[in-house]
Amino acid sequence: MEKQSVVTRQRIKRRTRRMARRLLPFVAALFMATPLASPTKSVASSTSVAPTKATPASPGLTSLDQHLYDTYSSMNLEAQGLRFEVFQKAMTGYLNMKQNDLLSAEKELLSVIDFDLPSNEKRLWVLDLATKQVLFNTLVAHGHNTGEKKAKAFSNTNESNMSSLGFYVTTTEYQGKHGRSLKLKGLDEGFNTNAEARAIVMHGAEYVSEDFIRTYGRLGRSLGCPALPMDQHAEIIDTVTDGTCLFVNKSDAGYESKFLDQEVATAALQTQSSPTS
Repeated sequence: MEKQSVVTRQRIKRRTRRMARRLLPFVAALFMATPLASPTKSVASSTSVAPTKATPASPGLTSLDQHLYDTYSSMNLEAQGLRFEVFQKAMTGYLNMKQNDLLSAEKELLSVIDFDLPSNEKRLWVLDLATKQVLFNTLVAHGHNTGEKKAKAFSNTNESNMSSLGFYVTTTEYQGKHGRSLKLKGLDEGFNTNAEARAIVMHGAEYVSEDFIRTYGRLGRSLGCPALPMDQHAEIIDTVTDGTCLFVNKSDAGYESKFLDQEVATAALQTQSSPTS
């Protein structure tokens, strides 16, 4: 009887192990399908903005997050190649600059350059935030020492022949060696504040064209200026001159800015939405 009992117990153990092996895939699948609880993250602190993956029905969104997502969606910017995380940073800075009276009160324009994209892609957008329209989406060159097809290195140093990251305000135009040109004032200490001394300006260039891309696989390069196509530069300068915002982006380049302060941006939003007396 004792031997029979031992055999019986061994059979039961084998059956139990077989059953466990059969159930294991289902338990694992159930575990993988169950989301882990984690705190909701919003726009980051005053030195950075964390990408927000938002939907109109997302719970816990701040008023700033919701405004940025709604604006991004209504302008159909994803279809035009402008990534939300880049737009998010650009808009946060734009609102900070508005709140600090650094921009024109007559124009609601935001220009964005995304140097995460190679130079053979359209990586400049000029946005009219009042009418929710994309006015321009076109090519733009980077500095000679910033890279060839891709922008990799940046500097605020004179004669570096590199592009500079960050927030700028457009000032006045002038006639220079490239014809009509638009002066840019850099606002981010350590990143672009030498722009005026370096003569970093918007101007047209023959090497910014689809023909140049077909020949060389990339655009030509400037001495650090955001050079524009010859057939569009005059119209773009006319549009963005005199106190509008330009943001030049590159991810993972060590860029920080006081203009990426979500509290200031939220205050600017509240000021815009409050009724006038």
